[in-house]
Amino acid sequence: MTNSRVNRRKFLAAGLILPAFGIPRLGYCATRISRQLSFYHTHTGDTLDVVYREGNDYLPDALVNIDYFLRDFRTGESHPIDPLLLDQLHDIRTALATTSRFEIISGYRSPKTNAMLRSRSGSVAKRSLHMQGRALDIRLTEVLTKNLQSAALELQSGGVGYYPTSNFVHIDTGRIRRW
Repeated sequence: MTNSRVNRRKFLAAGLILPAFGIPRLGYCATRISRQLSFYHTHTGDTLDVVYREGNDYLPDALVNIDYFLRDFRTGESHPIDPLLLDQLHDIRTALATTSRFEIISGYRSPKTNAMLRSRSGSVAKRSLHMQGRALDIRLTEVLTKNLQSAALELQSGGVGYYPTSNFVHIDTGRIRRW
């Protein structure tokens, strides 16, 4: 057997063994695609630009920053936001081929805030997914709200509500439905 063939076998075998020791194979870094989101909160004036995911890994520090950013602005309470909701936002932005930032109208809602809003409007659900960190009311700068709604519906990854009078779209990680 020639030296080049032995070296080739060792090289190929190393590609199978290295991951077992936590050492990435060649090409591993190429699959580590970052997911980034930009936000503006309409009630607080806060902005956030954040990479929240690298490849299949959610970044814990980024998630903490997002949880705080999407806090109940009335009470100051924050709650873990469902990372799948962030993926929906990313997928919507990708589908619309834009890098525009999301305007947040409502993120997490404490039970107290939800009860207050419910007493003022029949369109607020008693068991709103906002209280579980699984819903957002959003706009996307530079994108018509109707187009935002269409992109969210096409994803078929949760509930989508369209509020043309108030100019926002509700998305959540609940069952697929629309209103």
